[in-house]
Amino acid sequence: MATEIKAPVFPESVADGTIATWHKKVGEAVSRDEVICDIETDKVVLEVVAPADGQLVSIVKDEGETVLSDEVIAQFQEGAVSGANETQSVQSDSKVEQAASKTEAGAAPVVERAQPVSDQAPAVRKALTETGISAADVQGTGRGGRITKEDVTNHQAKPAAPAAAPLSVAVGERIEKRVPMTRLRKRVAERLLAATQETAMLTTFNEVNMKPIMEMRAQYKDAFEKRHGARLGFMSFFVKAATEALKRYPAVNASIDGDDIVYHGYYDIGVAVSSDRGLVVPVLRDTDRMNYAEVENGIRDYAYKARDGKLGIEDMTGGTFTITNGGTFGSLLSTPILNTPQTAILGMHKIQERPMAVNGQVEILPMMYLALSYDHRLIDGKEAVGFLVTIKELLEEPAKLILDL
Repeated sequence: MATEIKAPVFPESVADGTIATWHKKVGEAVSRDEVICDIETDKVVLEVVAPADGQLVSIVKDEGETVLSDEVIAQFQEGAVSGANETQSVQSDSKVEQAASKTEAGAAPVVERAQPVSDQAPAVRKALTETGISAADVQGTGRGGRITKEDVTNHQAKPAAPAAAPLSVAVGERIEKRVPMTRLRKRVAERLLAATQETAMLTTFNEVNMKPIMEMRAQYKDAFEKRHGARLGFMSFFVKAATEALKRYPAVNASIDGDDIVYHGYYDIGVAVSSDRGLVVPVLRDTDRMNYAEVENGIRDYAYKARDGKLGIEDMTGGTFTITNGGTFGSLLSTPILNTPQTAILGMHKIQERPMAVNGQVEILPMMYLALSYDHRLIDGKEAVGFLVTIKELLEEPAKLILDL
């Protein structure tokens, strides 16, 4: 008896999803807990796994179709599939024989053509765009000639054909390529636009001398890694400094809900991470209870999950404050956009040596610009500047941070 395979139950913040890729075809053998389908939402890609050993009897929702929470997407048959495989083999042999007889009779063999790129699933469109492969060059093995991600990968692995003479391009001709946005990119765009339109966003700047932290890191990084199994980076110092500053300035850790101000008695700090699918912000929970090693391990694990597309919705839900580090890409100064409904975000930047006046003398110091964007509806300039100065002081004298001074 066939059983229903349903989409996962989406949280309230996710309205629907899109069938990105079917990894298994109807009648193909499937093992228990094997991934059979990917569902792309505006936040993450969710994997649907097989409930037992068996096979797909039918696919209710094709690639590219919209699916709601807990909606039926396929029918599944538990048990051995040898009979089904034999049937498929016979059908395949029959098709080959029919094609051969038609060719002998002078008729052209029937070949399924790949669908246009605009008709492909989001994951396939992304793979084609990243590899620069044309959909017309890929032989689709999916239903109705659709291309799967595996088809793109297999095509890319084929030996390159001999290079043909370059096509002459008319002078002044300009080439354009139109690619649809992914659901995640569209959602990020909507949230960023809303943040600029619905908040009184303002940015204040300061700079921090990174020499004390760099010296401490150089002195203890080997012992730290040996003891905790984690590399000692700069981000843990910023997370702990931000946590302490949030304690001193509760409004920066608050949010606006209608006509109410919600003061949060906990510290959940989101760390912006760039992934192939776009910007994501996983959240470190209760950072006031975390030590430096736990912060570093948490950020490292989130980075790996973002790279592999394994971040879950629960990893990015909530958050009372956000830190983003444009310095990893070489940014010297920027104005970060609020991650609503949060009311503040801290921007880190590139560390650059600059001549600074210290006690009447010029010294070359590794300096970093800090930027704090905040919602002026809730946070006054005095609080914003005080918050940023607190972070600066704690980073320039890390002993105060460690000793809770």
